[in-house]
Amino acid sequence: MHTWHWRADEGRAYLTCSLLEPWQHGFFTRQFWPDTPAELVPVIHAEAFPYRVRQVHGNQVLSAAEVQTHLWQKPAAELAPPAWPEADGLFSSHSQQAVWVCTADCTPILIADQRTGHVAAVHAGWRGTAAKIVPMAVARLLQDQGSQVSDLRVAMGPAIAGVVYQVSVEVAAQVGATVCEAWSSENLPSDAGLQHLPELLTQGAQPAILYDQQPGCARLDVRRVNMLQLEQLGLQPEQVAIAPYCTYQQPQQFFSYRRDHLKQVQWSGIVSA
Repeated sequence: MHTWHWRADEGRAYLTCSLLEPWQHGFFTRQFWPDTPAELVPVIHAEAFPYRVRQVHGNQVLSAAEVQTHLWQKPAAELAPPAWPEADGLFSSHSQQAVWVCTADCTPILIADQRTGHVAAVHAGWRGTAAKIVPMAVARLLQDQGSQVSDLRVAMGPAIAGVVYQVSVEVAAQVGATVCEAWSSENLPSDAGLQHLPELLTQGAQPAILYDQQPGCARLDVRRVNMLQLEQLGLQPEQVAIAPYCTYQQPQQFFSYRRDHLKQVQWSGIVSA
């Protein structure tokens, strides 16, 4: 059983996960707002260089080297502030590189390879999950860094819990279709309800999609869908940890766009070994 630990920096709280213990990392809370990765990285590593992207709710995953190349190609006038490339995931190219994503209900996912030391950070909202951004990140680690699925360790940080995340049945179906190849949202009848969704998504102790009293709606646990995607890639349950914290239900610790409708975020980052 993986454990989550509260750490403190100058009285401000952040989380770490025992599964990622060999790597310097942190899932930061709203108490660090409005610090950027450049200001946050010394909290977890004194010498690492921070890398980030401009998140657009897609499935593009870039290497730190590709991020750096993008910045070099930009005119100086466009680099204040830096013109970060559009993507929703990034992974290390060398050691001592800190990769970061920001979230405010979406799931921050940190991935590490226990053999190579490489790491990745992924921003997975429902759109990115529907576009399989986590499998895309895993694929890039396998293809670019020689990773093997059995060596990966994945920690999903605080995000909105399924019990409070209301979406349309169509959205739930679009996300759920990523783990049910023979079924898609196009198969839903016009009066679609939860009964039309596959048991893989709606049954079990921790279902990915839950019943909602409002017609045409469902409750979606994006983290559970990402877990199913990882399992279908061959990861075992012991290779994945999911934080027991909900951004929507814990306003003292986390920003939540669904709750507050404000563009405020918390950052999550990890440093390559």
